Amino acid sequence: MKQNTLYSATALLVVGLALGLGLLVGCSGNQGTGDTGKPVFKLAWSEYPSWSVFGVASELGLINGEKGKLGDLEKKWGVDIELNLLSYDACISAYQTKNCQGVCVTNMDALAPALSLKSVAILPTSTSYGADACLVVSSAIKDVDDLKNHKVYGLKESVSEYAFDRNLELLGKKAGDYQFTTMDPAEAAKAMQNKVKDHNAIMVWNPYVLQTLKTRQDVKVLFDSTKIPEEIIDMVVISDEALHKPGGKEFACAVIDCFYQFNKRLEDAKERDKLLKALGEKFSSLDVEEMKKAVDQTRFYKTPEEGLTLLEGEGKLSKKKFPDQMKMITDFWVDHKFIKSAPKLGYGTADEAKDADLRFDTSYIKLVRDKK
Repeated sequence: MKQNTLYSATALLVVGLALGLGLLVGCSGNQGTGDTGKPVFKLAWSEYPSWSVFGVASELGLINGEKGKLGDLEKKWGVDIELNLLSYDACISAYQTKNCQGVCVTNMDALAPALSLKSVAILPTSTSYGADACLVVSSAIKDVDDLKNHKVYGLKESVSEYAFDRNLELLGKKAGDYQFTTMDPAEAAKAMQNKVKDHNAIMVWNPYVLQTLKTRQDVKVLFDSTKIPEEIIDMVVISDEALHKPGGKEFACAVIDCFYQFNKRLEDAKERDKLLKALGEKFSSLDVEEMKKAVDQTRFYKTPEEGLTLLEGEGKLSKKKFPDQMKMITDFWVDHKFIKSAPKLGYGTADEAKDADLRFDTSYIKLVRDKK
């Protein structure tokens, strides 16, 4: 999401602290060599099902997440990974200002940073399939035409507004006829849950969707991201500069390896509920059963084959090729003035897509898949 998006007071404080700490330690490129003797890289993540994987993986010892301490996969790849948990907007700000080298971000929210910082998407983690939704109070809003008479609260120039506008487009409606009003998603959901006057419509993502539906029985989903399959892709993006630093390739591989190793455990019936519970604790107040629904609405690309099929083949849900999807999304963002201009997109390695501002590189997934 762009930096002119409305921040909550908490998010602003987190950004300020993150930037201040970045100035103190000088986090451009990588952070040098830590006490372990290994190159140090920072990954910024926010609480969301497929990104909370990294927080739980740290508790499991796959990675440590603390500078100067190594988990099993950090030892395997020879890097020291520092995990930095922030709000979503703060993650993007930290990445844009080089206060981290990698960030958990959606494919479309990676567009704006790429205009000033060459970026590489190394790993698709999941796709929203119902996790982004327009919620309405059913007594006030019967259908999409009734929605015109109410403010819809959510983050402007973001995934939320994109999903809102795209759904209207598919319904043959004009986004300009609706009152999309910027508000922090946590605050928007809280307002609806607490029955604040005139907060009858919100466009938010999980856990806010599930928590609001759980809190109010008179709230319903008007439309959601199931209508735009595999357009919203959750990813890990690393700066091109960091990838060319000593240990940069290994940093990418360790992150990818961590994600797939965790998913192997998640597929084990004996471990699944325990891991879902752990994800829920990192991600929200949702219990195991609710987390099962959350991960169903956030479909993980849990193996190298699934990630490669998305990026190099045809989406399982969308039946479309990823470059075609990205062109449509980028054109939409420019046309709707979410970004001032389009970054140049590329597909392949640095040699194959030399001039790209944002490239989608599957070579790191293949390195992890093929490492014995």
